Amino acid sequence: MADTTLMSIPGQVDPVPVARDITPRADGRIDLIGLPKDRIRELFAEAGLDPKQAKLRAKQVFHWLYHRGVTEFEAMTDIAKTMRPWLAERFVIGRPEVVEAQHSTDGTRKWLLKTADGHEFEMVFIPDADRGTLCVSSQVGCTLNCRFCHTGTMKLVRNLTPGEIVGQVMLARDALGEWPKGSMAGLDEAEDEGHYTSDGRLLTNIVMMGMGEPLYNFDNVKGALKLVMDGDGLALSKRRITLSTSGVVPMMDRCGEEIGVNLAVSLHAVTKEIRDEIVPLNKKYGIEELLQACADYPGASNARRITFEYVMLKDKNDTDEHARELVRLLKQYKLPAKVNLIPFNPWPGAAYDTSTPERVKRFSDIVFEGGISAPVRTPRGRDIDAACGQLKTAAEKKSRAQRDREAAEAIEA
Repeated sequence: MADTTLMSIPGQVDPVPVARDITPRADGRIDLIGLPKDRIRELFAEAGLDPKQAKLRAKQVFHWLYHRGVTEFEAMTDIAKTMRPWLAERFVIGRPEVVEAQHSTDGTRKWLLKTADGHEFEMVFIPDADRGTLCVSSQVGCTLNCRFCHTGTMKLVRNLTPGEIVGQVMLARDALGEWPKGSMAGLDEAEDEGHYTSDGRLLTNIVMMGMGEPLYNFDNVKGALKLVMDGDGLALSKRRITLSTSGVVPMMDRCGEEIGVNLAVSLHAVTKEIRDEIVPLNKKYGIEELLQACADYPGASNARRITFEYVMLKDKNDTDEHARELVRLLKQYKLPAKVNLIPFNPWPGAAYDTSTPERVKRFSDIVFEGGISAPVRTPRGRDIDAACGQLKTAAEKKSRAQRDREAAEAIEA
């Protein structure tokens, strides 16, 4: 049986992740999703293929998995028919199980997903006019306990594996019909690599902003994003990927050096007192230490600015003085910065209210006047609890029949 013991909730001590890169399956087969080419080659060799065959088959299978998005070995037409059953007996091409799929009135889509060992997590797709952004989770639950965030009220169960992380991207591509058509050899029909469309329905950007703190699951997030960025894999540019952290300072430099994606920081306050309250991690890594780590972040420049997320909480962090202090701090550390102002997305039992639109605009104006871009993020997916800070798996409260009824009603609507 898989080890699904709850991870300890560490307070201000870094959590120790469950040592796991593949979730064990009841049928004993190994899920290849989330594995790099060399690891697939090793597994094929261990299963009995000679080194030359293992290398060739790993290259072929890798292409079919990550470039074509196939979910069955039988679809791998350049692999001998006699070889495909051998693969299917020993390996599987996994996807997270979809427990529930919801559509917002604004086009946002949210999926409740389940791991092979029965744990649930969520991902969200946000379509815009010129892009489509997938919000990807890195953990089941979260350990940071940020007081404005619904996800933070969950216990941290475990880290997601590389396969469970990259599997979210692949599942979204499945749902959006985005995989290239044609055969590997290009003999059956001309390839259709897809193209960006004005309706924003293709997945063009990824943000590691779903459930969990990505830098507390660094190795698995790194492994997954390497597959996403691999030119022979999902082939998404690192400039289209953003990793969001609440400020795990010791891992930020490694993130820049070893992954190289854009950085977003959940700042949310400009004083120690307020940030200690709403982002408890601040008690371990304070604002000054965090901003210095941002200033040192590899690759940060005016062309690749660091994004600072700032949730607007009524009468808590939204005054003119707070806006001016935000400008002062960002200039003090000479940060190439952009500030995303996020109207608080309410959830049952939340201790805060949303700042008024007038207050948010005034805050934005002050930051803009200070020479720093500060757009107000339009809340998306609020009606399905898919907006920033609202992700929390509550599906266990619903019966299967209730989910079926809701799905039927959505189709009728």
